[in-house]
Amino acid sequence: MEKPDNLLTIAVTGLNAIDSPGPGIAVIRGLREGLHRPVRIIGLSYETLEPGIYMHDVVDKTYQIPYPAAGSEALLRRLQYIHEKEQLQLIIPNFDAELYNFIRLGPALKNMGIATFLPSQEQFDARDKINLYRFGKKHNLLVPKDKIINSPAELNACEEAMGFPLVVKGKFYDAVVAYTLEQAQKAFYKLTAKWGFPVIVQEYINGTEINIAVLGDGKGNAVSIIPMRKLYITDKGKAWAGITLEDDALIKIAGDFVKATQWKGGCELEIMRTKKNELYIMEINPRFPAWIYLTAAAGQNQPAALAKMALGEEQPFYTAYEVGKIFIRYSWDHITDIKEFHQISGMGEL
Repeated sequence: MEKPDNLLTIAVTGLNAIDSPGPGIAVIRGLREGLHRPVRIIGLSYETLEPGIYMHDVVDKTYQIPYPAAGSEALLRRLQYIHEKEQLQLIIPNFDAELYNFIRLGPALKNMGIATFLPSQEQFDARDKINLYRFGKKHNLLVPKDKIINSPAELNACEEAMGFPLVVKGKFYDAVVAYTLEQAQKAFYKLTAKWGFPVIVQEYINGTEINIAVLGDGKGNAVSIIPMRKLYITDKGKAWAGITLEDDALIKIAGDFVKATQWKGGCELEIMRTKKNELYIMEINPRFPAWIYLTAAAGQNQPAALAKMALGEEQPFYTAYEVGKIFIRYSWDHITDIKEFHQISGMGEL
């Protein structure tokens, strides 16, 4: 069967759907609903049991790619192989840890005819957890005090400077609220074993958690801003349900961030609102959040808008969205066959 002339072939990472899910499936839902043309989705996976691999009504074909630690050259070789078979037009990576390699490969991918829509390395580094406090000071944004440490012995100085409780954060993911020195030490060892050094120790800010999904055009303009308050939070601090909010202060802080950084692509601001109505930026995730499909449901389909801009198409700035839209995440036992598992494990594609 011949491919339609207007078929878009888009590769997407982040196909896991565990209790701390990747954004991939939500991004794909947005693409399929918002682009209004035939779309072929190529999944890019790291693990053989990422559910999206086997969800054939969502992902058309999946290829395994090397772990980020293998480096950009290994990734480029694999993408060249995939591109020969699939003629990719766009790649949307969705994990923090993989973005360095994809950003670095941007020019090479462009030469192959593959678009991306990612922040520059400078933009990516500026909002890193390690640099976040300095970033906030520079741009007059409220950010909790922090200390970057490489040894558990340094936790004593953190206690003296900030007191308990403290938030102990991994280099890429995960955060633990520690109420004692013993808990902080335990968190340090756990996070370094999983993500390596350094560890970020942050001042604890008490308040209401709010997340903001943002799409920047790379020229200082926010194409879309959708604030969401968590209604149900897992033991890992992930939103399992949330509701869109109407709040000019949240829209402003997101707009200020995009203007200050000239941010290009999707990102998520993690905000803590105190009882004094202060808005602290706790973290800036440099990619779409797992709940990104809520933006499509609320009337601002950020994945589809990103795809259009990456492909050079006109995308107007969104202004309105539906307030009070709720998402509720749920579990679903997806059934597949051992033959498919063997194929992705042995051949690296399915």
